[in-house]
Amino acid sequence: MTKTSPTKPIQKPTPKPRQELIELPEDSGAIFQAVGILPGDVAFEDHGASITVEGKQYRLFYSREHRNAFEALKLNVKATGSSQRLIVYPYVRHFPKKEQPYQLAFQVVGFIGKPIEGCISGELTDFEFRIAGLWQFIPVCATPCITVMKNFSSERVSFIKEATVEEKVRFMKASHIPLLWSDPPVRPFRFNPRLEKEQQGKTAFVQITARFLPDRDVFEFTAMRCLPASNSPKGLKAGKKDKAEVLAKTKIQQSKAKGVKSEKHKNSSPSAASH
Repeated sequence: MTKTSPTKPIQKPTPKPRQELIELPEDSGAIFQAVGILPGDVAFEDHGASITVEGKQYRLFYSREHRNAFEALKLNVKATGSSQRLIVYPYVRHFPKKEQPYQLAFQVVGFIGKPIEGCISGELTDFEFRIAGLWQFIPVCATPCITVMKNFSSERVSFIKEATVEEKVRFMKASHIPLLWSDPPVRPFRFNPRLEKEQQGKTAFVQITARFLPDRDVFEFTAMRCLPASNSPKGLKAGKKDKAEVLAKTKIQQSKAKGVKSEKHKNSSPSAASH
């Protein structure tokens, strides 16, 4: 009779303990942020500006407060050539269908000529980004994101009070930055519709350094800048009522535009032209 050796019990790996969340003091100086250094070939054309990074082209744009920097970049490209190192904010456009890939663009903040002491260009290298925000999943993206909200200020509140609903919603729109983080100290928050609000858990505020990967159109964690926190700096967020109103108006405008387009196509068809 053949003897069989006793089966050894399978050793299950001990789960790694999760990082306890700290609480940010009011004077911590923490802010919502996503800014970094992007090298590439910059081009200005009639339809807009772009930067080509490792063979991939991304749209460039600017805000009112950085218009001068954008115009200065134009002059610098003419004077020194298309190869530039830009200081940028990443802009990610997500779509309602999760399977539809998001689109990346970059908002120009400045460009790097001569090194300036105390400037972010002295703290970050090419493709490095400093990102701070809420670590979570959003419904329209399979990759967890860091949500970067607009930072609170009295000047911004004054602008919002005078703005139209459309302007308010557009101004306060958060940016959701997709991030690869293989072993995060805290799990990204994921909303569970089956749980009550009190059972959902907290969304951690994280402050990290990440590297942009052009070949994958995503950011990858490289270092922690501070321990994850259970609270976040004061940010601006559009209300559900305002967002619903803007969405309803957008749908009406899109419906009208489709109707006009359909009517034009009908009138321009050979059968319509013969009557």
